[in-house]
Amino acid sequence: MPIAYLDTASGIAGDMMLAALVDAGASAKEIERKIQSLGLPKVQLHFSETFRCGFRSLQLKVRYPPEHVCRGLGQIESMIEQGALEAKEKELALRIFRKIGQVEARVHGVPIESVHFHEVGAVDSIADIVGVSIGITALGIERVFSGPPALGTGSISIAHGSVSVPAPATAELLLGVPLRASHISAELTTPTGAAILTTLSDQYGPMPSMKVEAIGYGAGHRDFPEQPNILRIFIGQLINEQCHNDYHNHHDSGHDHSHDDRGDKH
Repeated sequence: MPIAYLDTASGIAGDMMLAALVDAGASAKEIERKIQSLGLPKVQLHFSETFRCGFRSLQLKVRYPPEHVCRGLGQIESMIEQGALEAKEKELALRIFRKIGQVEARVHGVPIESVHFHEVGAVDSIADIVGVSIGITALGIERVFSGPPALGTGSISIAHGSVSVPAPATAELLLGVPLRASHISAELTTPTGAAILTTLSDQYGPMPSMKVEAIGYGAGHRDFPEQPNILRIFIGQLINEQCHNDYHNHHDSGHDHSHDDRGDKH
């Protein structure tokens, strides 16, 4: 079974995840083409090599014309449905956005139909989520395991004012997920990153027994002195089914993954 393991010692954001997938072998050109098919023809994905604490990684910057749009879930779903995506890519992207929609509805106490995304509805976050869905599908990844994500500390400014890290949506998305302590004053795991993580992964712990065939390194936009601000993805094969079962028995978080803000990372 082709699997992936996420090293989330420095958290996870949508741009970090997409950059890691491209660094591991997903086609940046094909991902950009399919994102443009969503009715975003001027979106460009700019990937460049950078260094975090001296370690090479790939950084993503999503470039697009300025806009002043606050999209609802229905509008984003229509964009995805009408885009030139494969069925698996659409299904995964829709699951991630619906998960965010359900959480935002709960956080703000409104029906999901009334939810309007601010940071997560922006073009760069749409590109991240749809791009990750394309990359996961293209690389044939059937299951994702993850280490406990780091959240960071401090506060950030979002559309609803200044809030403590983790942002409310991030905290709700990570209910039931084991978390890693971190004293770095920054938002390490973003709402988009948390939605991607909890949609893809249902088990958290050390790396399972696997044969690694590719590694991708996705850089966050800040370079911290304490540790490399990098998301690593290991892609390969489970060594055998018994290893998979052992991992499941010992590291199942019990988190329900039913189909249920950005700082400098999204």
